[in-house]
Amino acid sequence: MTHHVDSRPATGTRLRDDLPFRAVAGAWVIAGGLVAAVTSPLGLGHGSWAAAFLVLVGGVLQAGLGIAQHALAPQRPWPGILRAELLTWNLGCLAVVAGTVLSSPWIVDGGGLLLMVTMGLMIRAVGRGAKGPAWALWTYRAVLLLTVVSIPIGLLLAHLRAG
Repeated sequence: MTHHVDSRPATGTRLRDDLPFRAVAGAWVIAGGLVAAVTSPLGLGHGSWAAAFLVLVGGVLQAGLGIAQHALAPQRPWPGILRAELLTWNLGCLAVVAGTVLSSPWIVDGGGLLLMVTMGLMIRAVGRGAKGPAWALWTYRAVLLLTVVSIPIGLLLAHLRAG
């Protein structure tokens, strides 16, 4: 498999490249806040879980990984890779939330798989030639590893809850 990179210079493009991650993450955080606000009045059974997932995974984790990828990647990732990351992460988050609310663990599984695809793309984009401080690279890798380990646990819990 070839590693696609954009040959244009990275100078001045780093901030623009991570803006979609920041913007979509901000929308997830706002959505999570709104879900938290209506959970109790509407008696939503999975409301507090959904609010936390929207804020932490859809928002904070997406923004953090997207920003870190752009700070650490040795070359600007190909725009198609960036679009694939945004699409798979956000569809994965939607599937996890929808599958949980609908008590459909197979939808949750599909969402988990999409999230794993995104993390694979992000690991590949940063690669071995990462730039920046070593602590930032190791933090990025640790967060990805922790997320990769937590996904199967979440999928197992979704199947157990669904019966």
